[in-house]
Amino acid sequence: MTIRDVAREAGVGIGTVSRVLNDSPMVSEETRQRVKTAITALDYSPSSVARRLSRGRSMAVAVIAPFFTRRSYVERLQGIEHVLSAAGYDLILYNVETVARRDECLRALPRGERLDGLLILSLAPQDAEVERLLELEAPTVLIDAYHPDLPTVTIDDTQGARAAVQHLIDLGHERIAYVGEYLDDNPFNFRPIIDRFHGYREALADAGIPFYPRYHCQGFYGWSEARRMAHELIRQPDPPTAVFAYSDTMAFGVLEAAQQAGLAVPEDLSVVGFDDVEVAQYFRLTTVHQPLYETGARGAELLLENLDSDASRPAEHIVLPTELVARQTTAPPTEIQS
Repeated sequence: MTIRDVAREAGVGIGTVSRVLNDSPMVSEETRQRVKTAITALDYSPSSVARRLSRGRSMAVAVIAPFFTRRSYVERLQGIEHVLSAAGYDLILYNVETVARRDECLRALPRGERLDGLLILSLAPQDAEVERLLELEAPTVLIDAYHPDLPTVTIDDTQGARAAVQHLIDLGHERIAYVGEYLDDNPFNFRPIIDRFHGYREALADAGIPFYPRYHCQGFYGWSEARRMAHELIRQPDPPTAVFAYSDTMAFGVLEAAQQAGLAVPEDLSVVGFDDVEVAQYFRLTTVHQPLYETGARGAELLLENLDSDASRPAEHIVLPTELVARQTTAPPTEIQS
């Protein structure tokens, strides 16, 4: 028996069965009981060994992920791993630190006969690479990346950034800085780097606030680099009253710089991040929540649905929502408070 048989018996989708196996809260109790009844009736067990024998598959899925030690990738990988393990699949992780390694993985990995499917995180393949992937029997799903010919699971980074900056504008801020990664030095072509900056610019423009290049700091990803950029902003003759950071990690660097400069947050400087990683709540950071775990889990479910489909499916593009989470690092600027 396969997960597909359980889905048919319960009258639900394969993704729903996967969520029940993974104890996801995103399933109603009635549906959960119906799936469990079907599992019992069919004596289904997500055993990778049994499925290898019955399906003639390797029961292994490759995941290509850049910089997988970053917290946002860790949380996505947790969602992927939980879904795949519940369905009896092994996960093979390939870390990509350079463009050459990325090209090597996309060129060589899909040819291996021991892989049933491929998940690619944040790395949008080129048209020629997509064409080669589509010729293979192993389906491919993109997570946090987009190509029109492949199934994808993403968020709207531009809209998320707009919400972050609009929150600061609504509080009364006009001198709003952006601390992010290099726009032009982006060898992996990460779309969030560009889209979040565009969201920042669009929110300012919609509010009639001029964009000042001196408030736009670019650097390499990381806590210490963001701290350095924040010190540059603070030392300006007319420093910003608020900072929107590309990620929570970079927001933490801004918070440390403010502390070192003797600034009170949020009284002297408001700070907003992006991602809402687990530790953001500890820092009481106002941030844009993106469903990191759910994005990974939904990508893995989409891959399973393609694996268990008898016919080729059109490329499905899923966009999960973001949400501003207001905590204690944002407040009206001092001149408005007084």
